[in-house]
Amino acid sequence: MTQQAPPPRSLSDGALSELLAAQRFGTLATVKRSGHPHLTTMLYAWDPGERIVRFFTTADRAKVKHLRRDPRAALHVPGGDVWSFAVAEGEAEVSEPTAAPGDAVGREILEVARGFDAPEDEQAFLERMVAERRLVVRLKVDRLYGTALGSGG
Repeated sequence: MTQQAPPPRSLSDGALSELLAAQRFGTLATVKRSGHPHLTTMLYAWDPGERIVRFFTTADRAKVKHLRRDPRAALHVPGGDVWSFAVAEGEAEVSEPTAAPGDAVGREILEVARGFDAPEDEQAFLERMVAERRLVVRLKVDRLYGTALGSGG
């Protein structure tokens, strides 16, 4: 007799937040002018207290144009197996590009990058962010959902 695996189960808000906090990369979905989704892999930082996901990118990217026109977005983050995931949905705000090394936007970018690509020379990193016209996208999460296999959560 073959034992059947348990079906995927919905995760609690706390378990979803933990999954978001445990990962650093996810797939950001924005809405193209045609209405179709635009998907891109992003490095992110999750702030569970504020329920905000932060990303940084360059000002000329398609996702920035999409979010300025239609701020609705979702971030899909994989869990430990193919059936486990979290999705954070909400509306995004897009900052202006960092304009001077060490300004508020540059410091926010630095915080998102910490733990992934901690720069040895913060000043050089901040100067590069200005030169690359980097900005911050803040996804204000109003809905979390997702599933996992097994019991618990």
